[in-house]
Amino acid sequence: MSSMQLRTLTFAVSMVLAGAAFAQEGGGTTRFILAASWQPAFCQTNQKKAECASQTGERPDATNFSLHGLWPMRQDYCGVSTEQKAADKDGKWNTLPEVTLSAETQAALAKAMPGTQSGLERHEWTKHGTCTKMSAEDYFGVGVHLLGALNTSAVRDLFAANIGKPVKAEAIKAAFDKSFGPGAGDRVKMSCRRAGNVKMVSGLTIGLSEAAGAASAKSAGLADLIQGAGKTTFGCDEGVVDAAGF
Repeated sequence: MSSMQLRTLTFAVSMVLAGAAFAQEGGGTTRFILAASWQPAFCQTNQKKAECASQTGERPDATNFSLHGLWPMRQDYCGVSTEQKAADKDGKWNTLPEVTLSAETQAALAKAMPGTQSGLERHEWTKHGTCTKMSAEDYFGVGVHLLGALNTSAVRDLFAANIGKPVKAEAIKAAFDKSFGPGAGDRVKMSCRRAGNVKMVSGLTIGLSEAAGAASAKSAGLADLIQGAGKTTFGCDEGVVDAAGF
């Protein structure tokens, strides 16, 4: 085996061990992930969670993507105490430190992230936000801004028009390319989950460039951030867009 082959193999193994979901291809490097949930599908298997018990067909998360989080690649729990890390991993999110936000950002986040009803924002800050150079105000402000761009795109329109029906990878990738430029769909991964006999789309993870990790990303174009990321495989190839309600 040549030294070049050995280096390539070593790199490939390290990527697998790191659990990296995104390949570094296509001229860009994925530094952040925008994780967007399709909340009705999440709630099918989490019906007792506060945000699921209170969900209605009229609430925004019934027909729009919800913010799961903004994740730095291969970093988590930066500067977090052992006790807080253990509490987070045990799902005791409401025992984690409260996230201090302006009234405006707090209101916007409650709309974009229904999981705040279960302390999701405390989990996201503890595990992921602490590994950015941003304040909590800027970190969640960026996430809300980027989710808003997704929810005003052809991707959201495709999902909203197909509630109760299956959507295929090709259609979703085409919608990303339409809204965020050619090749944007190659920087997205779709996740699905089963509820009974139905395979539902549970969410999308979207690759973003390094620029997503700065407060200035609150006014950045999602297209530019996606185009600066590396390519990935799409994951689940087809799933039903679930409707609100159980």
